[in-house]
Amino acid sequence: MIVRGEVEKDNDLLFKIPEDFQHMKNLTKGHPIIMGRRTFESIGRILPNRYNIIITRDPDFEFPGLSGDRGTIVNSLEAAITAAKRAPGSEEIIIFGGGQIFTEAVEKGLVDVLHLTVVDGDYGADTFFPEYEKQFSKVLSSEEGQSGEYHFKFLDLGK
Repeated sequence: MIVRGEVEKDNDLLFKIPEDFQHMKNLTKGHPIIMGRRTFESIGRILPNRYNIIITRDPDFEFPGLSGDRGTIVNSLEAAITAAKRAPGSEEIIIFGGGQIFTEAVEKGLVDVLHLTVVDGDYGADTFFPEYEKQFSKVLSSEEGQSGEYHFKFLDLGK
């Protein structure tokens, strides 16, 4: 989720927009998703119908049920990409977050398309999305919406 580059605060989303959750579900269903441990812990569960790949430097990190066809735990983005390529639905691999994982993936050129949710406002985030405007300047699709007090836009950008 992007709000002037803002992603989250205190390891939690800045707002809850039902249309955004549905959009995310539609984009990620059936594909491997890569996320950092803190993002995974903030969700608190294995996301169904996706191969969940969790990156952590903690060698003792475990989560019940996160194995086999449900997902795996790895220690680097490179290992996560390797695992994702072997997973069902790997024709599209989703970098799910958080901020450190987004930054590393964009800076290393591992991302071809950005699926962003842009929300008007300033929310005092402590985690930010990396600079992407120079790399991703081609608008592939754009759809605006309103949910309660939030005006948002689903924006897909390519290189």
